[in-house]
Amino acid sequence: MAVVIKQHMAAAESPQPEKINMTFVTLVSIVAALGGLLFGFDIAVVSGAIGFMEQKFMLSSMQVGWAVSSLIVGCIVGAGFSGVLSERFGRKNVLIAAALLFVIGSIGSAIPATFSSYIIARIIGGIGIGITSTLCPLYNAEIAPAKFRGRLVALNQFAIVTGIFVVYFLNMWIAGMGDDAWDVSTAWRWMFAVGAVPGLLFFILLFFIPESPRWLIKQGKAAQALPILLRIHGEEAAKKEVLEIKESFKQEQQSGSLKQLFKPGLRTALFVGVMLAILQHVTGINAIMYYAPEIFKTMGAGTDASLTQTILIGLINFLFTILAVWLIDKVGRKALLLVGSSLMTVCLAVIGGAFYTGLTTGPLVLIFILVYVAAFAISLGPVVWVMLSEIFPNRVRGIAIAIASVALWGGDYVVSQMFPPMLEFAGAAMTFWIFGAASLFTFFFTWRSVPETKGKTLEDMEAMWAAK
Repeated sequence: MAVVIKQHMAAAESPQPEKINMTFVTLVSIVAALGGLLFGFDIAVVSGAIGFMEQKFMLSSMQVGWAVSSLIVGCIVGAGFSGVLSERFGRKNVLIAAALLFVIGSIGSAIPATFSSYIIARIIGGIGIGITSTLCPLYNAEIAPAKFRGRLVALNQFAIVTGIFVVYFLNMWIAGMGDDAWDVSTAWRWMFAVGAVPGLLFFILLFFIPESPRWLIKQGKAAQALPILLRIHGEEAAKKEVLEIKESFKQEQQSGSLKQLFKPGLRTALFVGVMLAILQHVTGINAIMYYAPEIFKTMGAGTDASLTQTILIGLINFLFTILAVWLIDKVGRKALLLVGSSLMTVCLAVIGGAFYTGLTTGPLVLIFILVYVAAFAISLGPVVWVMLSEIFPNRVRGIAIAIASVALWGGDYVVSQMFPPMLEFAGAAMTFWIFGAASLFTFFFTWRSVPETKGKTLEDMEAMWAAK
């Protein structure tokens, strides 16, 4: 893949036909989306490890939550600084640093002698994940043609669910390599250690992709950006896009970007972005992803059965994300959000009812959990990342996405930290009903406040918010 990308870049100065070079764009977008693979790996690997770690370190319910949510603390830090760092050093360079942090975190999580050293390693890895979760979709949005931007940015979510799906199999395979005592002493360590492999692959491939052309133009390096845009669009469209991007940056001075975000129009865009980011997680998806084996154990499943059922969740998530990538530029973002959030509301209401009445031993809860995951996978999963990458104007996009990402990870932290105590003190029924109420709110918020962005250029989106 690296050689192919390099060949395409070398050909950038040659005459190009006036059409989009989707081979080049797709290859570059796939490399950037590998950051999503790391994201998916890290958020899912703990689901198979947490039960063994709970026994190894004799954790309380709050410590179990901290073992999971410590990663999110790092993610919040990484996301919070990603905008400033990427504006100063470029999207590509900051992603390279993030890949290194992920590798360090993976290895550190695998070798701790104490619970505290595990927490430190998870936070370090989380900083890398927070950066990639912000910059990978941002990078893809900035390099993608408007017509195909939805599916190319959604590649990030596809990579996330691929990482989740793969790690569920790895967890089950590793757990099956020894007896229960080996699982508690060693298996969970290997689960974390495997993450260093995709981290190193991501690190290497990043050296073969170009910098974001929009960032280069913002830095006054249009001459460096033009060959990249030529490779994507052809000569006439590339020159036109350079002028449009320059004009979008001239409309306001680039300094004081944070202050600009609170001006009319942009203030609305920031509100919509932050709300979507929070709602992606407070609707409960990561309670399922992080704690699926433990949820199934409360329903009477053994360790092997719970890991198998967790793989089903990964499979459904994987397949319906593929469907979402196909639909997002056809149906539109808003329609997918409305359909998905309504289905999620119904599923969570039924799951809560099943726990309330004690009808959890049959297939009912598993079926509705799978439908809930499918609904999330075609809506809030990919659509939120796509919309965050495209609703903000060029001049403030980095910092705006960073703010929204901090909100996203903040919602994730609350869910991952509080889910075990909520199950213990409020009960499963009330916990899932709370998530259902958040899903219902998502439906009405989308209906009233979220614009459709399908087919609009990033510069079109800026004009739309300016008119509000």
